Amino acid sequence: MSERDDEEREFDLRWADGAEHKEPSARARMLAARWKENPPGPVPFRAEPEHRGRPAVRRPWVSTVLVLGCVLAVILLLGYAGVGPY
Repeated sequence: MSERDDEEREFDLRWADGAEHKEPSARARMLAARWKENPPGPVPFRAEPEHRGRPAVRRPWVSTVLVLGCVLAVILLLGYAGVGPY
């Protein structure tokens, strides 16, 4: 093919989308072939949780105390190390 043929050729997506038959993807063909002999069983919408124990409840103040404690520890550590705007 020459370069001129490439320039004159126009790829029209409307023409491609208007095709009567569209070939399924490779994954769709693979699953169809697999499921023909061994169809999948029913699957629940959500899986049951692994543990049946009481869920852990975190109090909102615990996170606040943890963050403020870390900030205070860093401030004290920098103060003892002598780091400052001098």
